[in-house]
Amino acid sequence: MDKKDLSAEELQVVAALEKVIDPELDVDLVDLGLIYDVTVTDKHCDVTMTLTTMGCPIGNVLASQISQAVMSVPVVETCDLNLVWEPAWNIDMMSRYAKVALGVHG
Repeated sequence: MDKKDLSAEELQVVAALEKVIDPELDVDLVDLGLIYDVTVTDKHCDVTMTLTTMGCPIGNVLASQISQAVMSVPVVETCDLNLVWEPAWNIDMMSRYAKVALGVHG
């Protein structure tokens, strides 16, 4: 996700999502590269995301936390989460911060 292409409202949503921490990795979902897209139109937000693995045991917990974070943004009244598997997540999608925090090289 390229933040420079986002509107002010979408950047507010991304800032809220940066507070959602993966409890297993202790890094936020945005830095992990799990949030692929955020769009806000007419007070409705669509979040396109993935998980690190298809059988992620905390997927439902993360979805709930994501919804709460998005709905905390004043310009958002409704929200849909779109869980996708393409493109498949990989460590190259992580930010430099996440790679350093997790000791990933490359």
